[in-house]
Amino acid sequence: MLPDPTSLILVAIVPRPRDLEIARVLGWYRIPLRKAPKVVAVDYLAFYQPASFGSRGGRIEYIAEVRGHELLTRAELMRDEPDHPRAREEYYKIQLGPLTPLPQPIPAGTWRRITFLYTTGEYLLQAETINDLAVHNEDRKLLWRALRERALHSGDYRIDELPVLPLDPQLLAFLGAWGKQSKGED
Repeated sequence: MLPDPTSLILVAIVPRPRDLEIARVLGWYRIPLRKAPKVVAVDYLAFYQPASFGSRGGRIEYIAEVRGHELLTRAELMRDEPDHPRAREEYYKIQLGPLTPLPQPIPAGTWRRITFLYTTGEYLLQAETINDLAVHNEDRKLLWRALRERALHSGDYRIDELPVLPLDPQLLAFLGAWGKQSKGED
């Protein structure tokens, strides 16, 4: 299924062919939390294939609809790599629909180092090279506004949205005093 013109799209690197196969067969893609873009609640992922793909490298061939995301450790995602150096690090697991080939692959052109790039369905469907995915002028303002609103409504992990519980001031004073006693500060 191809995106409509207003779809929010995250272009993401697929480091190795195995990662694209995981997306195709298992229906998910991973992004290390420490390297993740600010908003992962997008409509589609477009997969940039680097040089590790050989003759199919340096281009975008596939997109997939995003169906949700969650935060897991790498060990939970990659069960066959329990001793990996980053096994305990957190990753976004982006759940995907089926991979859809683009009508025409989008070559990198002069771009060689891509990690993440936001664009829209309109730009993706008209692009002749990856440079054409960059959103400019008024469209850029609209893109950032849409991303900001998506982040606010996506349920991403934000501490500022924790509920405020009404607590009796006497209970707070008691808990503070109890904490000091247990630390030997009294």
